[in-house]
Amino acid sequence: MKINTLRKSGFTLVEIMIVVAIIGLLAAIAIPNFVRARTASQTNACIANLKQIEGAKANWALESRATAATTPTAANLYGATAYIARTPVCAGGGTYTIGAVDTTPVCSLSGSGHAL
Repeated sequence: MKINTLRKSGFTLVEIMIVVAIIGLLAAIAIPNFVRARTASQTNACIANLKQIEGAKANWALESRATAATTPTAANLYGATAYIARTPVCAGGGTYTIGAVDTTPVCSLSGSGHAL
């Protein structure tokens, strides 16, 4: 005698709800960390650009025998034949102020950590 059991395969509503809840919990944890990591990487990229501008100003001042109060222009520092090939852009959307040779360059977002 053979017993025929008919089983329908699939997921129950409770199982699907549990999976959706787990995915929602993981997303709630991951999204703020992603935003924090993105902000930190933008700050680090901006600081790296400021250091590059600082080095270019120092090299320009040495080669052109400029005084400490002299302010280089963007054309002096940026360009294919200058010290930095392309004009640096702040990853956070700020703008850079080159300043005089004896001052550090400044980002307009310096209040949020974008400073040397």
